[in-house]
Amino acid sequence: MKISLNPQAKDEATRNALVAEGGFGKYYTDHMVVCEWEDKKGWAEPEIKAYGPITLDPATAVFHYGQEIFEGMKAYRQPDGGIALFRPEANAQRFINSAKRLALPEMSIELFLETVNEFVKIDGGWVPNQVGESLYIRPFMIATEVGLGVRPTNKATYMLIATPAGAYFDPSKPVSVWISTEYVRAAQGGTGEAKCGGNYAASLVAQKAAAKEGCDQVVWLDAKERKWVEEMGGMNLYFVKGSGKDATVITPKLTGTLLPGVTRDSILSVAKDLGYKTDEVMLSVDDWRDGIASGEITEIFACGTAAVVSPIGQAKSAMGTWVTGDGQPGKITMEIRNHLLGIQHGKIEDKHGWNKRVL
Repeated sequence: MKISLNPQAKDEATRNALVAEGGFGKYYTDHMVVCEWEDKKGWAEPEIKAYGPITLDPATAVFHYGQEIFEGMKAYRQPDGGIALFRPEANAQRFINSAKRLALPEMSIELFLETVNEFVKIDGGWVPNQVGESLYIRPFMIATEVGLGVRPTNKATYMLIATPAGAYFDPSKPVSVWISTEYVRAAQGGTGEAKCGGNYAASLVAQKAAAKEGCDQVVWLDAKERKWVEEMGGMNLYFVKGSGKDATVITPKLTGTLLPGVTRDSILSVAKDLGYKTDEVMLSVDDWRDGIASGEITEIFACGTAAVVSPIGQAKSAMGTWVTGDGQPGKITMEIRNHLLGIQHGKIEDKHGWNKRVL
């Protein structure tokens, strides 16, 4: 890997001040990774270089046909001051799966991990020290062939940038959600399982509708029957049935339209480690409403790389408003959140081998 250090990199005092200020996506590290691909040459040697603007021809394919994918992953400060990535192989594999669906070149797991590891070694000073804070890493790939023909690109660019991140949502303040019946996120055979920008662009109109209803986020239902609960915005959903150690932690089943979240998968294991039963189910919007009314559903939360775990206090829909429990963060929700963060920060034993030390 070629390394061209940024001659204008922030000094330690300035960098620490920016990290302490926090804010998701407010500041970016000193460097980025760039790696070019051509169909006849394959992947070139990646380069770490100074963070900065890129120049593209107006006819570049990504601008016109949305051939683009991305990932979200994190680096966490450890008790000894070192740095670990959380389940980077899972992100690498999902990046491959997304590339296949968007007809983009597949980057090997080994090359993907090399770019992330070397980048973190250089910009590791940007990793915050507080529990719940991290360095959010954004690998992405765009189609860079110049031309307006509708076909898979013969050129692509992989890049990687990062931003120090605090809590995406304040976990002490449960979010409210609007259950959308007008719009859908994905249909069978579509790009729901891929992490591509088009999925998020298409979600924004529903997000605006949620905001009009006074809600923080939108919840998607399936495209065919408009009854099965799928995701919340760009996050996976979890429901807790019952209380105490007899509780069951459930999440909507992966049907081909939901994003297979790394955090979602991790929580299935964490909940079991904590002694709870888990299940992946088909949960209807009627099940949600009736479960709240009967008290069977006691807690609801969303999860994702950026937010980790975010409690849901109430849901609004055309059928009415349903408050989860007392509207405050649930005990099991917070237990799962704290346990997962403890593993990520190296404060709780990592029984699953998820953390990969970089420094």
